[in-house]
Amino acid sequence: MSLGMTGPEEVSVDAITLFVLLLSACIIIGHLLEKSQWLTESISALLIGLCCGVVILLSTQGKSSHVLVFNEELFFIYLLPPIIFNAGFQMKKKHFFRNFSTIILFGAVGTLISFFIITLGSLQLFKKLDIGFLEIGDYLALGAILSATDSVCTLQVLNQEETPLLYSLVFGEGVVNDATSVVLFNAIQRFDLSHITSTIALQFIGNFLYLFFTSTVLGIGVGLLSAYIIRKLYFGRHSTDREVALMILMAYLSYMMAELFYLSGILTVFFCGIVMSHYTWHNVTECSRVTTKHTFATLSFVSQIFIFLYVGMDALDMEKWTVVSKSPGTSVGVSLILLALVLIGRAAFIFPLCFISNLTKKSQNDKIGFKQQVTIWWAGLMRGAVSVALAYNQFARSGHTQMLGNAIMITSTITIVLFTTVVGGLLTKSLVRFLLPLQKHSGSTMMSDFSSQKSLNLPLLIGQESEADIGGTNIPQVPSLRMLLTTPTNTVHHYWRKFDDAVMRPAFGGRGFVRYAPGSPPELVVQ
Repeated sequence: MSLGMTGPEEVSVDAITLFVLLLSACIIIGHLLEKSQWLTESISALLIGLCCGVVILLSTQGKSSHVLVFNEELFFIYLLPPIIFNAGFQMKKKHFFRNFSTIILFGAVGTLISFFIITLGSLQLFKKLDIGFLEIGDYLALGAILSATDSVCTLQVLNQEETPLLYSLVFGEGVVNDATSVVLFNAIQRFDLSHITSTIALQFIGNFLYLFFTSTVLGIGVGLLSAYIIRKLYFGRHSTDREVALMILMAYLSYMMAELFYLSGILTVFFCGIVMSHYTWHNVTECSRVTTKHTFATLSFVSQIFIFLYVGMDALDMEKWTVVSKSPGTSVGVSLILLALVLIGRAAFIFPLCFISNLTKKSQNDKIGFKQQVTIWWAGLMRGAVSVALAYNQFARSGHTQMLGNAIMITSTITIVLFTTVVGGLLTKSLVRFLLPLQKHSGSTMMSDFSSQKSLNLPLLIGQESEADIGGTNIPQVPSLRMLLTTPTNTVHHYWRKFDDAVMRPAFGGRGFVRYAPGSPPELVVQ
């Protein structure tokens, strides 16, 4: 973000002070509204941003609605990395990889289906509207922009312990979806798609797969490197500050290396977070574990609030709306068409892919019920800051645009983001409670995920996962007839645990393979 007010230095200080004040207000109001049936923290930040934008708009006599000019590059460099990294770092890996095939179906294949529906639909329907000149690359970029979902509102409502399957699917799909959308967008910008041939199409697909694979490998590699360095040099002997600083810097390094090599930073930093939580985090002292957990979570939390707050303020930027006001009917028509395509594109892959996924599940408990399918469909309807940032990247230059077609695309994207986030977010809590009522005394709920119940009794400060989640052997597992009947012993997870215990953790550290640091406090049990 660059300061929108130039001139005296105190103007910049005033702008930053105002934004910090608004961030503090969002956190306080979000806390007070935590038990509200309608509002979530993200919606409250968005609404505060809108209200602040109105005040600034009136005070500047309609010249500006914000104190910071949107810069999509700085958004991707500073705000997005801590959110994505913390998602991988705090994630319950067992739930994620147990449903990995379904998550990839939704996040990758489903995003591609939505991308084609939005692209082809807009290409056909926009011909009837006078929106200015748009190239084929713009339509393809629009498909990638509006395929990027934002499931934050739904995840704030879902409980990971009560609905582990649903939470892991919504959470995992959201991360893979954002990565797929950004990789698609980057691939589109690399090719001249004005004249698509079979050769260009194959190169496009190859480039997409290359970005996906290499980004993942890079994230895993940096994560393993951080684990190896901290394990071998054993920073905890001298200073916990060094190992905490190294973890933070290595995490950010993974993202910047991906950007340096023109890969997907989202995928890279996500898998780096997974690897660092599995190996690196266990190689540091107890003090450093507590510090890094809270540091990563806090950075992610503040970044999310900042993004929603700014999107609310930027929605009232008069430059774009002044250009669009020349043809308001066209702008409304474009927004309605795109919103309909988002709804259709989402439904076109969620329900068919859920049906395919259920065919591969032997246990009834692992299948996705119809009410859960509706919840997943609803969670993916919301669009967020990733869509806004990509729209600015494609249709604006330095945050400004004067072309009618580009202005309509940006304002339509902002309209969809506001509508889906506010309206969808307001209805999310009620919808989830209606579709998935709490069953506090249900035996099936208590048995649905044995490891989730066990994790409630583990120390909060040593992480979110149980020994069974990571493959440790210190806590014995109580055998369950249901688990034996529904979960085969020779699974991919079973063989991975054997390989992890025999090869990976002796080399890179992890639970059960860590030296004791003198002076490190004992593990605290938080009930």
